[in-house]
Amino acid sequence: MPPPPRRPPGARAAAAGGQEDELARILPELGDTPRGPHDEESTARLFELTARMLERLAADRTVVLVLEDLHWADTSTRHLLSYLFRTLAAGRLVIVATYRADDVHRRHPLRPLLAELDRLRTVQRIELPRFNRAEVRRQLAGILASQPDEAYVDSVFDRSDGNAFFVEELAACKESSCRAGLPESLRDLLLVRVEVLPEAAQRVVRIVAEGGSTVEYPLLRAVAGLTEDELIEALRAAVGANILLATPDGDGFRFRHSLVREAVSDDLLPGERARVNRRYAEALEGDDSLIRAAERVIRLAAYWYHANDAAKALPAVLAASVAARRRHAYSEQLRLLERALDLWESAPQEVREALRPVDYTDVYPPCGCDPATTPLKRLDLLAEATVAARFGGERERALKITKTALRLLEEDGDGDPLRAAWFWTERSGLVASLARGDGWAELGKAQELVKGLPPSQVHAQVLVRAAGWGMLHNPGPGNLDAAERAVSYARMLGAEDIELNARITVGCLLTDSGDPERGLAELFAVRERATALGLVMQAGRAHINLTSQLEGMGRSREAVELAEQGVELLKKSRLLDSEAWISGNMAESLYSLGRWDEAAEAARRALQVGQSAAPRGSASARLSYLALARGELTEATGRLSAAHAHFGTHDSQPQHRLPLFRLAVGVAAGEGRIADVRTETAEAIAYGFPLGHHRYAWPLLLAAASAEADARGLPAAEAGRAAALDAIRGAARALATPVPVWTAHAEFLRAELLRAEDRDRAADWAAVEQAVRPLERPYLLARARHRLAETLLASGGDREPAALLLREAHATADRLGARRLREDLALLARRARLPLTGADTPPALPAPETDPAEALGLTSRERDVLRLVAAGNSNRQIAEELFISPKTASVHVSNILAKLGVAGRGEAAALAHRLRLFAPLTPAGAAPPGV
Repeated sequence: MPPPPRRPPGARAAAAGGQEDELARILPELGDTPRGPHDEESTARLFELTARMLERLAADRTVVLVLEDLHWADTSTRHLLSYLFRTLAAGRLVIVATYRADDVHRRHPLRPLLAELDRLRTVQRIELPRFNRAEVRRQLAGILASQPDEAYVDSVFDRSDGNAFFVEELAACKESSCRAGLPESLRDLLLVRVEVLPEAAQRVVRIVAEGGSTVEYPLLRAVAGLTEDELIEALRAAVGANILLATPDGDGFRFRHSLVREAVSDDLLPGERARVNRRYAEALEGDDSLIRAAERVIRLAAYWYHANDAAKALPAVLAASVAARRRHAYSEQLRLLERALDLWESAPQEVREALRPVDYTDVYPPCGCDPATTPLKRLDLLAEATVAARFGGERERALKITKTALRLLEEDGDGDPLRAAWFWTERSGLVASLARGDGWAELGKAQELVKGLPPSQVHAQVLVRAAGWGMLHNPGPGNLDAAERAVSYARMLGAEDIELNARITVGCLLTDSGDPERGLAELFAVRERATALGLVMQAGRAHINLTSQLEGMGRSREAVELAEQGVELLKKSRLLDSEAWISGNMAESLYSLGRWDEAAEAARRALQVGQSAAPRGSASARLSYLALARGELTEATGRLSAAHAHFGTHDSQPQHRLPLFRLAVGVAAGEGRIADVRTETAEAIAYGFPLGHHRYAWPLLLAAASAEADARGLPAAEAGRAAALDAIRGAARALATPVPVWTAHAEFLRAELLRAEDRDRAADWAAVEQAVRPLERPYLLARARHRLAETLLASGGDREPAALLLREAHATADRLGARRLREDLALLARRARLPLTGADTPPALPAPETDPAEALGLTSRERDVLRLVAAGNSNRQIAEELFISPKTASVHVSNILAKLGVAGRGEAAALAHRLRLFAPLTPAGAAPPGV
């Protein structure tokens, strides 16, 4: 008994128009395929019925027909698609057909159809580009359900060439921990396309796989062992199958996909790979003209290394490492040096003894021995690898290399104390940059090792590093003497690079100790000399410290100009940490100048390029400053936490610790946590403000004083207020004001302390405004003008100056995006009934009786609840006061927080107090503004 006939869905049945039997040939769900007679018109009739059915389906709705993997479609499907594109004329129908361009080789049957469709006006071809690195990173994050490591992203992006399918397969390989570099299924898929090529083409593909990312045609011809006609025919087959591509300059060939090359290379037998690489190396040694001269050293090193010929490979790899260093390609230099270390024991002794340090090393100071007869040592390579890893941002690797070197020196009974001191000095900086410690213990071991030894460059380096450490971690007058001794010692030895480093430290210490002009002159002189000598590290350090010192003196515009020059210099040399430091300094100066968008960009750049913890922590702090000034408390808190994480628990540098105290005070004040403001301030004062660090202390104390003034009148803030203000005053008395910018901060702090005690007057704020006005500090000036306008209005004086101050300050706050300041200014203007857009075109002002609480959308009950929240009451106390349940009180509090756009009760209380929701603008007994 046959099964009952299947009923088509209603819409599809109506669209079939009674032709279900015929249409079932391509839509089996419409019924059984009929057995009727066939003729020459059968196909055309079926195609016509299909077109009309689609038009009826799309008559009153949008229909999307999707055909995937068109490169696998059979002939009939391609004919149907061609017919539909040419004949469909009605209905809201979209046909989407996809295919993989890599699979459509030159003789693929889909090519004629694509050419035909390109000529139709109704068809649009959309080329989907391969994923860029950011898109690959997002794809990996989605697959792995976590943020991938950046080095892993780089590896997958390079291997996949941005192909989404390859990315997915490589991620699956990582998750399943497959031993080989590629999953077996993916390798088989990639090799299938190679295995269908003619034998000669397969052979050429295997040779190209070992030749590098691109193989020049003359080199390929020398290695392939084929006649030119045979080689060209083999290449034509490989290119036609989309395995190889001709390079844009037409001089060579490369794989279309890196993973195909990887799969082909992995498929070679060990002896086969070594033989191919040997033939490449011998061809290059026999004819220098086969490839570009600039690539010869690097390529030759790779070929000899993979040919497993240690005697040939070791000198070639070392020569390539020197070439990489000269190009500032430090990561490539490190990889080559690690290959040299791997080859060291395998290379014949006579080969090793013929190598000389003068030919292959640069970082370890001269040993005082005859360079013509002293052989290269393994420790020389470890020293080179340490610095290459540090310069390339691979500090973990550098730390491991120093450990290996120190272990070798310890195992050697007659170990070289100078070499050991050099590695301990390197290790000191690495430990500090990785936030594993402050580096003093390691530096102390280096100092012990050089004690009593004859003068040497290593000794000079240790002295310079110790002076620099003291400047950063233990500021004081004794550091200047130590730095000047280091300069004299290095000068005596003729080690100018070390001398310049010491002079940078001297310049900074002179500026910090109260002799800024002399200090800056020394730093500028070092910058010019280092640049002339091509000493990029020293020139970069001079830029870093110059920009910082100029900012500390209030010369922000000069600092920005110098920072821009420094970034350009360091970009060419790939000294990423130095570039990050200068970018971070630039962000600080741009913030001061009110160029906040540029400041954010510079800070993000510092965060992106920085490799070690400190510059990344500093960049995070800069972004936190910006978020705090713009009223973005959640962002500010997150960036502050990131800064703490970068700096770690071992970083004791005041230049890092004090800004974090300042940010913590600002965040706590913004959230209405006055107790936490006082705790952070007290901890900062107890930590101390060392010599030269007044630039961090003044903003911190000013933020604390402003928080106390803003909290005046809050019940929770009354207890302990007097002690907090006394502590701020006491700390300020010990601070220096060597330049106008810090004199202005001192004046601002004095006025804020008076405001906290309700004793400030217009004259106090006029003095602040006058001190800040010439400084190019627009945000600080807008804040001063806000307070001056407020006191002018509260005193009942002339309203016109106050109106002008408000308009200028509001325009600045609006341009900067300083939301909280803008809101405070708008509230003050509304209460005083003053326009903010100029007296000539005053805006419509709210009625005098407008209730601020109602303007915020608060109901009468929510206003009562907020008043009690601001007084510091709990939900239970609010419930008892208002005769409601604690649960109802909790609901009211949640609604209030949502309407005010704040995160907690403290922030809500602070906002209510700041907006004066429950208090008049003027003190008791004073006349209201304008009366």
